[in-house]
Amino acid sequence: MAASGAGAGGQKKAAPLSGKTLVLATYERLRNDIIAGVLAPGSRLRVEHLKEVYEAGAGTLREALALLVSDALVNTYGQRGFWVKPISLEDFADLTEKRILLETDALRLSLKNGDDDWEAELVSAYYRLSKAEARLDGSAGAFEEWEVCNRLFHEAALSACGSRWSHYFLSILYHQTERYRRLMITEHPVPRDVHHEHEAIYSACIARDAEAACASLAAHIQANYSAISRLPESVFRPSEE
Repeated sequence: MAASGAGAGGQKKAAPLSGKTLVLATYERLRNDIIAGVLAPGSRLRVEHLKEVYEAGAGTLREALALLVSDALVNTYGQRGFWVKPISLEDFADLTEKRILLETDALRLSLKNGDDDWEAELVSAYYRLSKAEARLDGSAGAFEEWEVCNRLFHEAALSACGSRWSHYFLSILYHQTERYRRLMITEHPVPRDVHHEHEAIYSACIARDAEAACASLAAHIQANYSAISRLPESVFRPSEE
């Protein structure tokens, strides 16, 4: 007698996804496509169309879209439907200012509190980031690897700050700026030595030089805005969909 759940040839059938798991899987796919620009800023998210593309029911899609509204990546206007949140230089300027303010404060605390384990984590994160930066070639796969390593490096530097709220708010700001960082890879606004910028932050952190570390971090975040501000206005125009 065949084992329960086995299909032809004795291979076990894949277990169906639970409702919650399906919502989260659909949410992740939608979120990735918004970040990557597959779903263009300002474009309308029609549930009937999304059902075919994402192979999910209307209820699942609406729950996933509601999560993206909470992430501030999707807007909704009453009963009119859902739209991808637009991007703008003004929005990025505001994000940049708030990120500099919160992240330099958190870094200063982290340098004060960080022990040997914190330093070891930072060394490891910087090593992985350096490897990822050496492989940046403009491809989507290389960018995805770099994006993960970049996030882990910044998180490692701030990990000893001791403030749960700082981590929470900075995670929101970091994810909100992800769409803008991708523009630097896809649009190539200005040549930058991002590795050198990270090296300056890292070296100052290892030296426990809070002033130099915070100055390098602020300059690094501001450089993102300076690069994006050079892009043509057409990049920020909402989709006409």
